[in-house]
Amino acid sequence: MTTDTSKSVGTQAEGEESPRPEPGPGPGRRWAAIGTSGLALLPLALLGAAFWIGRLVRPGGDDWCFLPVVRDEGASGMIGKFFLHDNGRIANALLVIAYGAFGVPGHQWFALVSGVLMLGVLWALVASALKRAGLTAPRGLALLVGATAAALLFLATPDPYKAFYWPASSVSHTVAPVLACAAVIPLLRARTRRGRDFALGVAYLAGVFIGTLSEETSIVVFVVLAAVLLLSRWALPGAGRTRTRAWCVVGFAGVAVGTAILYMSPGARFRRGRFGADSTSMFGPEALTAALRAFGHVLGTVFTTWQYLGAVAVGVLLGLLVRGGERGTDGPDGSLRRRPLLLVLVGFLAFLVSGYVCVVVAYPAFGASVGTASRVWGDFLLLYVLLLVGVGALSGRALRAGSWGIRAATAAVAGVVCAATCVGLAVPLLRLERQMDVRAQRWDRQDRSLRDGAARGAQVLPYTPVSVSGMLEPFGDHGRRAWPAQCVAQYYHLKKITHSTRLP
Repeated sequence: MTTDTSKSVGTQAEGEESPRPEPGPGPGRRWAAIGTSGLALLPLALLGAAFWIGRLVRPGGDDWCFLPVVRDEGASGMIGKFFLHDNGRIANALLVIAYGAFGVPGHQWFALVSGVLMLGVLWALVASALKRAGLTAPRGLALLVGATAAALLFLATPDPYKAFYWPASSVSHTVAPVLACAAVIPLLRARTRRGRDFALGVAYLAGVFIGTLSEETSIVVFVVLAAVLLLSRWALPGAGRTRTRAWCVVGFAGVAVGTAILYMSPGARFRRGRFGADSTSMFGPEALTAALRAFGHVLGTVFTTWQYLGAVAVGVLLGLLVRGGERGTDGPDGSLRRRPLLLVLVGFLAFLVSGYVCVVVAYPAFGASVGTASRVWGDFLLLYVLLLVGVGALSGRALRAGSWGIRAATAAVAGVVCAATCVGLAVPLLRLERQMDVRAQRWDRQDRSLRDGAARGAQVLPYTPVSVSGMLEPFGDHGRRAWPAQCVAQYYHLKKITHSTRLP
């Protein structure tokens, strides 16, 4: 005799606590959607302004040496330069070709194109993670989190120009970690066997690409994958745990292959020889101690940058406003929901370990200045931002058990912090815009003069250093630093440039 299941709907075993029903669509949810969508306009407006300012970027530093190679020798010449002579970063060469092939306009469009790409990846990452965890969020909330994370990554560092606007640095230390995050999205979206196989393929290829793009981002990926493998024991059920572990192993293998290609390249060997960065010197007691002091300075700067509170604030809103995922999900709201401290501790341990090893690897090239060279921090700063979002989300999730008044007050405070963060990032950005505008006008003026002189047949012309945000220029340090004078001469088809203190 069969049992009529329709009569048992809504019943439960004796003593079992009934789950709290989630509120359906109503005025509260509609106002939440309106509020989050409106709040998202603030970081989006800030990012829009940052993208617009990118039109003022002009080549400088390493760009002087990249542009003539791309123009005269094409893609093969650029790849050969990196792989055989500079540093072995083949993927880095490909990205340089992508913007360098357009000359100066490529530098002017770089902030817009790379910024929109990275914003889209972070937005998709948040939305995919919520969907995978069985959570629903008010419209605009995922965009708010992604836009705030992007704004902090681009602009909260002490030197946003080198971190975001200077393509030669951004592709290695800002774009690279975001591309690593992009490889996670297919895993979060996979629902079928074919989708999971696709996610494994993406993990391997992305790993090889990252391995040949940035040594520091590769380190962060290694450490994060190890942390995920550790946490998967508690965070995921059987089938999900197996699939995630397989994905981590494949991604780890891809990064290992890419790193091996980079490490054994002639360019990487030449670079290690130039800086004396063999394994003995890099990992010796003195070098490790000096790197630890430099990393301490990095942490002192990062932990006292109040704008990062914006990441915690959007995380609190995320935890307060999402719905679902209380039972039976294979996302982070599963068994780890009962061990939030474990998640936080492992996450920050991964940040500290990866950040320190990144400093160790960068120390031979930068020396003690690695503690102030904030452009190379982006590889592990994105992890820091995402961790703060996670901490905020766990806090917001815990506060949902409180009264409506507590939740409303917390959401209001979080919104104010988000707004203050955007204002706090906008003020130095406006100052940077004025400096970039002055430099762009002077650069364009000198560029016209040098091109006119070369067209008249001149072989030697004067050059006045035109720098912004500490960028290296020919005859910097009051004329004592010649590099990259020969690259500038090659760019303008000259034999030589000489130091001048007056603009033409």
